[in-house]
Amino acid sequence: MAHEKSKILVIGGTGYIGKFVVEASAKAGHPTFALIRESTMTDPVKGKLVESFKNLGVTLVNGDLNDHESLVKAIKHVDVVISTVSSMQILDQTKIIAAIKEAGNVKRFIPSEFGTDVDHQNAVEPTKSAFSGKLQIRRAIEAEGIPFTYVASNCFAGYFLPTLVQAGATTPPRDKVTILGDGSPKAVFNIEQDIGMYTIKAVDDPRALNKIMYIKPPKNTLSFNELVSLWEKKIGKSLEKTYIPGEHVLKLIKESGFPINIVLSINHSIFVNGDLTNFEIEPSFGVEASELYPDVKYTTVEEYLDQFA
Repeated sequence: MAHEKSKILVIGGTGYIGKFVVEASAKAGHPTFALIRESTMTDPVKGKLVESFKNLGVTLVNGDLNDHESLVKAIKHVDVVISTVSSMQILDQTKIIAAIKEAGNVKRFIPSEFGTDVDHQNAVEPTKSAFSGKLQIRRAIEAEGIPFTYVASNCFAGYFLPTLVQAGATTPPRDKVTILGDGSPKAVFNIEQDIGMYTIKAVDDPRALNKIMYIKPPKNTLSFNELVSLWEKKIGKSLEKTYIPGEHVLKLIKESGFPINIVLSINHSIFVNGDLTNFEIEPSFGVEASELYPDVKYTTVEEYLDQFA
């Protein structure tokens, strides 16, 4: 007999990555619930998104992170809770942890991560502080004995690739390109739909239980230099390259205000330190999504860049 698919509640489903998780869950045939605030229903932009959820067969649950009763009630309906709340709300997830403990029925909690693996990185301020919130949530989940999967999705393609990581740009470069560091550390870029899909595949997978699941497909793991040369091939021309040494990037971070300093310190972690790939994924703590699900056809960086060439 086939296992029944877990019922999934997504908290933060109308956010940047949340909508892809909700959609992937519904399309994979999971009974899918989205916690929606009253104010979201009437918001013109998010209202449209909520309508699209309804059309996918998603059950909308009225509730709020700050309303403990509504949270417990929503969680009692499901087996798995996925949080995709924004970076500003990372520490509010202690409220989700408390509600999961009270409800007592959750088989897996996936907190809002969807980026760098915060347990294996050397980010400088102000990103270091931003990551420390995620670390606090991880330790709180573990202390409460809640079964988890942490999704280290690495870079959102939609955020980094349309400009090839060029500050202030709106399209990829056609003449000159600025490269942070020496361009050799490997980064990982995944399209948001694939991140949603791999996340949902993991929810019922015992291999991902109490592990960090890295989304690190081989074809999407490439250095800044390799990314640039891939783009040069697509447009049939060489770009003039300017390299910014790592210590100069650190100086720029110190001199810049918010939010430039955040962007630069994230990019320093990824492209100068190589924080996404400079450690081995050990079976004791991690699994890799494209190895767990070799049958999944993921979108490669090369395919993604076609739309801009």
